[in-house]
Amino acid sequence: MLWATSLVVGLFWLSLCLLECQAIAGKPGQSIKPYKRDALQDIVCIVCVKGGSGTFFLTDQVTWDEHSLFVRGERILFYSGEFHPFRLPVPSLWFDVFQKIKAIGYTGVSFYVDWALLEGKQGSFTAQGIFALDPFFQAASSAGIYLLARPGPYINAEVSGGGYPGWLQRTKARLRTPEYLNLTENYAKSIGAVIAKAQITNGGPVILFQAENEYSQGADDVVFPDGAYFEAVEDQFRAAGIVVPFISNDARPQGYNAPGTGNGSVDIYGHDGYPLGFDCANPYTWPDGALPTEYRALHLQQSPMTPYSLVEFQGGSFDPWGGSSFANCLTLLNEEFERVFYKNDFSFGVTIFNIYMTFGGTNWGNLGHPGGYTSYDYGAVIAEDRTVFREKYSEAKLEANFLKASPAYLTAVPGEYSNGSFVNTKAIATTQLLSGQSAFYVVRHAAYNSLESTTYRLDVPTSRGNISIPQLSSTLTLNGRDSKIHVTDYDVGGIDLLYSSAEIFTWKKYTTRTVLVLFGGLNETHEAAFPAHSGISVIEGIDIQSRIINDALVINWQVASERKIIKVGANLFVYLLSMRLSVYLVFDIAKTWLDRNEVYNYWVLDLPGQSPQGNFTTPMAYSIIVKAGYLLRTASLSNGVLALTGDINETTPVEIIGGAPINCSTLLFNGRKIDMSAPFDGVITSNINFDRPNFILPNLTDLDWRYIDSLPEITALYDDSGWPDASLASTNNPNNLSTPTSLYGSDYGFYTGNLLFRGHFMANGNESTLLLQSQGGEAFGVSVFLNDTLLGSWPGNGTDADYNQTLDLPSLNAGEPFVITVLQDSMGFDENQEVGNDEMKDPRGILKYDLSGHDQSDINWKVTGNLGGEDYKDLARGPLNEGGLYAERQGYHLPNPPSRDWSFSKPTNGIENAGVRFYTTNFDLDFPMGYDIPLSFHFTNSSVVSNYRAQLYVNGYQFGKYVNNIGPQISFPVPEGILDYHGTNYVALSLWALDQGGARIEDLELVATAVVQSGYERPVELSPMPGYLPRDGAY
Repeated sequence: MLWATSLVVGLFWLSLCLLECQAIAGKPGQSIKPYKRDALQDIVCIVCVKGGSGTFFLTDQVTWDEHSLFVRGERILFYSGEFHPFRLPVPSLWFDVFQKIKAIGYTGVSFYVDWALLEGKQGSFTAQGIFALDPFFQAASSAGIYLLARPGPYINAEVSGGGYPGWLQRTKARLRTPEYLNLTENYAKSIGAVIAKAQITNGGPVILFQAENEYSQGADDVVFPDGAYFEAVEDQFRAAGIVVPFISNDARPQGYNAPGTGNGSVDIYGHDGYPLGFDCANPYTWPDGALPTEYRALHLQQSPMTPYSLVEFQGGSFDPWGGSSFANCLTLLNEEFERVFYKNDFSFGVTIFNIYMTFGGTNWGNLGHPGGYTSYDYGAVIAEDRTVFREKYSEAKLEANFLKASPAYLTAVPGEYSNGSFVNTKAIATTQLLSGQSAFYVVRHAAYNSLESTTYRLDVPTSRGNISIPQLSSTLTLNGRDSKIHVTDYDVGGIDLLYSSAEIFTWKKYTTRTVLVLFGGLNETHEAAFPAHSGISVIEGIDIQSRIINDALVINWQVASERKIIKVGANLFVYLLSMRLSVYLVFDIAKTWLDRNEVYNYWVLDLPGQSPQGNFTTPMAYSIIVKAGYLLRTASLSNGVLALTGDINETTPVEIIGGAPINCSTLLFNGRKIDMSAPFDGVITSNINFDRPNFILPNLTDLDWRYIDSLPEITALYDDSGWPDASLASTNNPNNLSTPTSLYGSDYGFYTGNLLFRGHFMANGNESTLLLQSQGGEAFGVSVFLNDTLLGSWPGNGTDADYNQTLDLPSLNAGEPFVITVLQDSMGFDENQEVGNDEMKDPRGILKYDLSGHDQSDINWKVTGNLGGEDYKDLARGPLNEGGLYAERQGYHLPNPPSRDWSFSKPTNGIENAGVRFYTTNFDLDFPMGYDIPLSFHFTNSSVVSNYRAQLYVNGYQFGKYVNNIGPQISFPVPEGILDYHGTNYVALSLWALDQGGARIEDLELVATAVVQSGYERPVELSPMPGYLPRDGAY
C-alpha cells in the first residue's frame, strides 16, 4: 500500500536512482545478502528508492531463511497444490476447490495464467468474466490459501502453445529470447498489474511469484542460459508492481538462475521433479533407480541459503491421445507413490512443496496442446468432477497434517540417505532429520520399488540414550511400496514423545488435555514411549502391552480391526462410538491408533482467526479434530454454537475428539442443528443423516434432436467469396513455404479448432493424383473432397502430427472448374520447452501439395477457421472455444439456435456419407439445492471401428472432443455452472464422418458420477452464456 500510487503509474525502477540496501531474510535483524534489484525487494528491508515522489518503503511480510518462508513473521510450510482457474470456467466453483485443498492440510496453491486466453489478438488484453482473476484471489483469501502466481509468459502446462497466443506464429522473433521481449510487454504489464493488486502487501493472498517457466534447456545456436534475458522478464513484472519474492522452477536441479549466479538470479531457487515420468501404459511398473537420492546434496551446492523448494513435484501424469486413460495414471501415481516419493522429499527438508496437479480440470474449448485430450484429470487427488473419493486424497491429508503439526520439521537439518543406517538391515534406507533434540527418521526400502515386507529394528539416539525399537516385541515391518516417518523426542504440547514407530496424523493441546493421533497399517506392530505416569488402564480392546523401562512408559500394540482404548494418569479418559477404529488411546496425552483406512475419516479444522490472519494457516490457530467421513470443510465457534460445514455421501457418525469447548450447547452441520451428546472434556458425538435426493436425468437419445449439414462447402452451389484469400506469398513463420502462397492457418489469424481450405482450379484433363501434406498436431484428422466426392481421409493416430497422402482422382473434363475442399482438425499448437527452437511455431494447415498435370500456382486457395479469426466473436467464452465448422461460424453451437426448420434426426442415427452433421437439442434440469451431483456425457465406443470425430457443446462451451478411432476418452464431465441445474440446457454435437460409409454415435448418455449432500455454502452461478444471435459477415 505504501508504495502504490506513484510507483505503479510510472516509475520504472531502472530509471530510478537506487541507493544501496541490505536484504534481510529470515528473522528480523538477520541480514544474509545484498539484493540485486534493491528497489523492489519484498523482504525485511528499507528499500531506498529515490524518485520524484521521494523514498518508497516496502514491507517485511514475506521473508525467508535457509529453512523456510516466513509470512507476517511466522515461519510457515508452503505445502501447495497446483490448480488452474482457466481449466474450470465456473468462477463460483473455485472456492469449492480451494476448500477441498485446504481440507487436505495444504497451505497454498500454485496457479498458471494462460496468455493465449487473455491476449488472443496482439495488443488486446482482456481478463473479464470467466477469465477474471479477482474472484480467484477472493476465493483463495476466503479459504485461507496462499498463492504462488505463475503467469509465464511461457507456462508449458500441456496447453496449446504452452500458453503462447497463436499470433506469435506470425512473428520473426525467436521465442524465449531477448528478440521477443517487446511482444510480451503488453501481457506482462497487464497481468502483472492484476496480480500485483492481489499481493499480500495489498491484503491479498499472493506471496510468491514465478516469472518464466522451466527455463532449463536451449537450442545450440542461442545464448543459454541468458541471464540478461531472464532478468528482463523479471523486470517487466517488477515494473508492473510485483514485489513479492521471485521463485524459479528449473525443470531439473541444474542451478540455473539460483541466487548468486549473476544477472537474472531469483530470490528463491526451486526445481521440478517427475521421477516416475508419464508411462501410464505400465501402471504397476516403478523403474529401478527412479527414487531421487541426490536432491539434498544438489541443494547445498546450488542454493544453500534459501528454503529447499520443489515447485512442481509429481502429483499425477498427463495422458496422450490414444493413451491408456487417466485411470491408469491414477494407478501409477497412487497413494503408494505419495507414501514413498513424498516422504522421500521430506527427507531432503523440503518446505516449499507444490504438487502438480492437485486439481487438473478440463481442456475445454480447444485450450489443450496436441499431446492431450479434453480431460486434464491428471490422476490428481481431486478428480476432474471435483470429487474426493480417491485414496490418494486421504493419504495426502495424512502427510500434510503431520508436517503442519510438526514445527520442528521446518528447521530440521537432513542427514544423508543411507542403506542400513539406524536399522539392522541393508534392505532399508533411512534418512535422519535433526531439529534440536527432536529427530525424524524417514525409512523406505533400499530397493524403493520392492514389493516385499521387510522386518527391521530401529536403533536411534534419544534424550534417554540409545534405544533399539521395539522394546516389547521383536521387529517392526515395512511393507512393499511403503515408507514411514518415525520420530524421537517429539514435542507434543510440552510433553516429550520419546519415540513412536507409528506415524503421527496430528496432535492438539487443549485446556484440559492433549490429543495425539497415531496410525499404522493393518496387522503391523507398533510402539511408542512417553514419560512414566502413575498408572495405565485399558478401557477397551485387547493385546496392548505396557511397561516402564528407564522411566519411560512403553506401549506396544498390534494394529487390528477392533478399537483399543487406554487411559494413563489420573482423571483422563476417552470414549468411542462403534466405529472401525483399530486403536484409540487417551491419557494426559490422548492418543489414537487407527488403521490407515480409518484414519482417512479424520479431519483437522482450524477456526478462523482475527484479521489479517482469517482462515490462513498459523501455528496459533485453535483447531478441532473431527471424524466425519467424506469431507469436512470448515469449523467456527460463536456463543456456544459449534458450526461445521462439510459433505457426506451416506449417513455419517460424527465424533469431535478434540477441541469442542465445555460450553458448547449447539452443534450445526451445514447450518442445520443436529442432535449431539453433551460435551465432555472436549468430546462430542452426533450423527448426520444422508437424505437421498430425487432428481431426473434426461435420456439423451429420447430427446428431439435436429440437425443441419455443417459441411455445405462441398456442395455445388456453395459460395466462398466471403472467405479470406490465402494469398500471402511469404510468411514470418520459420517453417519455410513449400507452396506459392501460405496455407498456414495462423498467417490468416486462425489459431484454433477446425480449419477449412478450398482450392479452385480449372481442369485440363491430365489430373490423376493429388499429393497433400497437412499438419494439425498429434491425433489430427483430415478429409479431402473434390467437389462433393470424398477423395480420402486421414483418421489420425496418437503419434503423427502431420501426414502425406496421395489421393487418386477421377477423370476430369478439361475446361471445367473444380474445387478441392480440405477439412482439417487442428489439435492445438506445440509447446515450446526448449529455448529458441520455436516448436510452438510448427504451423497448422497445408504444408505442401501437388496436383498432377498442374503447377502449384494453378490452384487458388481460400481459407477459414473460426469466424473473425483473432477478432473472435464470442468474447464470453474466449478466443479458442470455437473452430471453423460452418455451424460454428454461424454460432449455432450457442444456446437457442434457429433450429426450428432443421431436419429431425439423432446423432445415434448418424450420417450416411462422409461429411459433417451438426445436431442440437435441449433439456431441462431441476436438481435439489444442497447437493453436489457431478454430471458427465458418456459416449459408447462403437463395437465396429468407425472413423469419426465429435465435438460436444454445452450451453455454447465446447466441453468434449471425442475421436472414436483414437480415444481413450469416452466420458466428458461438465460442471454445474456450465450446465444449468435449475433450467434449460442447450446441447450441440458435431459429427464428422471421415469414411465414405458415414458414421453414427452408438449411444450418448448423461450420467451422475456422484451424489453428495454438500455444505458448499455458495450458490453455483452460471458462467456467462450468451445465446445465438445472427452474426454479421457469417459465411
